[in-house]
Amino acid sequence: MARVGSTLARVTANLDESIGLRSVDATPQLSPVAATRDVGRRPLRNIGRVEIDRVVPDPNQPRAEFDEEALDRLAQSIRDKGQLAPIHVRWDAELDKWVIICGERRWRATRRAGVPTIDCRFQEEGLSSSQVLEQQLIENLLREDLKPVEQARAFASLMELNGWNGKQVAEALRVPPSTVSRALALLRLPEDLQRQVDEGTIAARSAYEISKLQDETHRRTLAQEAAEGRLSHDQAAQAVRQRKGARRSAKRINRLTFPTESGWKITLSITGKSTYHEVEQALAEVLEEVRHRIANNVQLY
Repeated sequence: MARVGSTLARVTANLDESIGLRSVDATPQLSPVAATRDVGRRPLRNIGRVEIDRVVPDPNQPRAEFDEEALDRLAQSIRDKGQLAPIHVRWDAELDKWVIICGERRWRATRRAGVPTIDCRFQEEGLSSSQVLEQQLIENLLREDLKPVEQARAFASLMELNGWNGKQVAEALRVPPSTVSRALALLRLPEDLQRQVDEGTIAARSAYEISKLQDETHRRTLAQEAAEGRLSHDQAAQAVRQRKGARRSAKRINRLTFPTESGWKITLSITGKSTYHEVEQALAEVLEEVRHRIANNVQLY
């Protein structure tokens, strides 16, 4: 009889449990104060891991080339220590894939390491083409990964997408205006010279000076000397000044002087007919050059 009673009691308890009736409160008792290590931590919906084949590069990524040896080193690090930081991705409904915003180098290295999944930070809100490019530029500028002409083309793309000038690009990316203007000057060079700049054969600073010349023959002469290591940046700047000075000496030179309240006088030498818009542009270029020299601790005297 006792056995039947115990069996009935057990069955009744199971029935009560199945319909949600409990004689004892099973709710876990939580501490009102979080553990020290958990302060500030919270679960994030926009962080996760997906199969690497569901992620593709952005075809408009400003960075076009990746160093193979550096990728091999990063791939080995991922094999040894795992992926230390997630990449940033956005969803593309047409491709039915996640598209990389930032982190293509890590994605390439993860594939090379043979890892089937990759950690991602998912972009929940939609981004415009301009916003995506801004994020990619900021990422690469902070890491100093972009080559000089890649950087210049990305600046030019931002200007075209947003209708911006160089100053507005600099303000958006929090970089000096001279960085933008010097980069954009490289786009005035022929493509073969641009390739030499990105390959490191011609220093970007020397290429910037060479871009100031209009004469193609003189440009290529100086570029060849720079590529052969016979022309430093200072020598390039001096050679450009000499060539431009020789060209101007044959023309009539007009001078404009602007006195300042502090007692300084700014004098411009102008060849031929000019407008105040051209004067403004010349002064803006001079100001950028002065800021560049300040940033590089160039002494005035």
